[in-house]
Order: sequence, then structure tokens, then C-alpha cells
Amino acid sequence: MSFALYMIGFVIFLGGLAWGASVAGVPSLYIGIGALVLLGIGIFSAVGRTRSKDPS
Repeated sequence: MSFALYMIGFVIFLGGLAWGASVAGVPSLYIGIGALVLLGIGIFSAVGRTRSKDPS
């Protein structure tokens, strides 16, 4: 459940950045590339933060 909450928050953050870049006049190709890169980083960090620790 915490993974889903983390990703929802990150997608909202990413949407805000994309909207701001669009208003600022950044070409949509660059916005799409940046959004894909940031989404990948968001998924990696969400998995790392929500993964349960291995009991040793």
C-alpha cells in the first residue's frame, strides 16, 4: 500500500513539473523525455523505500 501512495504522490509531482514546463514553453518532446526519466527514477526510489528488509 505504501508503494502505491508513494507512486501517486510522485505522479502528481511529475504532472506539476510537466505542466510548469509546458507553460514555460519547453517543447513537448523534451517534456516527454524528462517525464519518462523521472518516472523511472521514481519507480526505483519507491521500490527501494518500500521494500521490506531481509530478516537475518
